[in-house]
Amino acid sequence: MLGMELLLVSLASVLAGFIDAIVGGGGLILIPALFAVFPTTHPATLIGTNKSASVWGTAMSAAQYSRRVQMNWPTLLPAAVAGFAGSFSGAWAVTVISPGFLRKLLPFVMLAVLCYTLVRKDLGRDHAPRLAGRTETLVACGIGALLGFYDGFFGPGTGSFFVFLFVRVLGYDFLNASAAAKLINTATNLAALILFALKGYVWWHYALALAVANVAGSLMGTHLALKHGASFVRVVFILVVSALILKTGYDAFLR
Repeated sequence: MLGMELLLVSLASVLAGFIDAIVGGGGLILIPALFAVFPTTHPATLIGTNKSASVWGTAMSAAQYSRRVQMNWPTLLPAAVAGFAGSFSGAWAVTVISPGFLRKLLPFVMLAVLCYTLVRKDLGRDHAPRLAGRTETLVACGIGALLGFYDGFFGPGTGSFFVFLFVRVLGYDFLNASAAAKLINTATNLAALILFALKGYVWWHYALALAVANVAGSLMGTHLALKHGASFVRVVFILVVSALILKTGYDAFLR
């Protein structure tokens, strides 16, 4: 039975890594799979175990993107540090404040993101950064800290929010935004993983297999994104955000 459970969640981890590498939203796949296969397990353990896999997938994806996409390191590295700090703070905050109010708000936020993307058909097609130098770094750090806190506090759709804000606020195309998102999302995943590990909420006997599966999916997703470019990433972004709206709406109002 243990082997079947490991096989099921490993397959989910491959798909999660694949989706996450392109546009974020891998948690939409792996977290429900973990909850379905292990329904009596403490949620924090399943979320911590998810982080133990996703941090490797996002790190590998970030490394792959950095070889093919021009990364603005002076802007993105400080943003990653801000994301790490924000995520650690968010994970601490969730121990004292319930994130329940976000559950009902999230579907509407995601719907607004989807509508804006569909209306602005040219959004994210061309890479034309609007800011430069210290201003761009400060804004990127603000995005990193804000979404890092959200990732640690609640989490669903963090990668997709990173992509959207880098496109909308900083003027990146979808490919460059996805590359930047992977770097910062690696930092936010690492911060949350450290907190969960310190509290004993990680199944290490599953972590290695899930991490290997997640990396395999991540490599496939990154390859497709780099091969097909910003237009392909935009289409996947629309599909993933649509799925997130349905999933979070169901969890908030029908479950």
